[in-house]
Amino acid sequence: MKLITAIVNDQDGLKVLDALNKEGFSVTKLATTGSFLKVGNMTLIIGTEDELVQKAIDIIKEKCHRRKQVVITPAILETAGGFMTKPTEVDVGGATIFVQDIERFEKI
Repeated sequence: MKLITAIVNDQDGLKVLDALNKEGFSVTKLATTGSFLKVGNMTLIIGTEDELVQKAIDIIKEKCHRRKQVVITPAILETAGGFMTKPTEVDVGGATIFVQDIERFEKI
């Protein structure tokens, strides 16, 4: 038995969740927020048999996409000694996936 924890961007989350459910995976969804961009994520918790782990990961890979996003970051002006903002392009999306061995599983 394995536990898959997948952190996906909110824009991809419902597509991933629907695709996993259609393939018979039981998924618990948690609303989470990333620390860097302070934007919404979806953390999916999936318990599955060892032989189905790759199938779940393939579904997540198929539905999650990396994209560019412009964020406003503070910049220090050396001459003025103050703050101003500047747009910065960053990569967002994709997925972070953890797979763990489960010693015991009970459904009550």
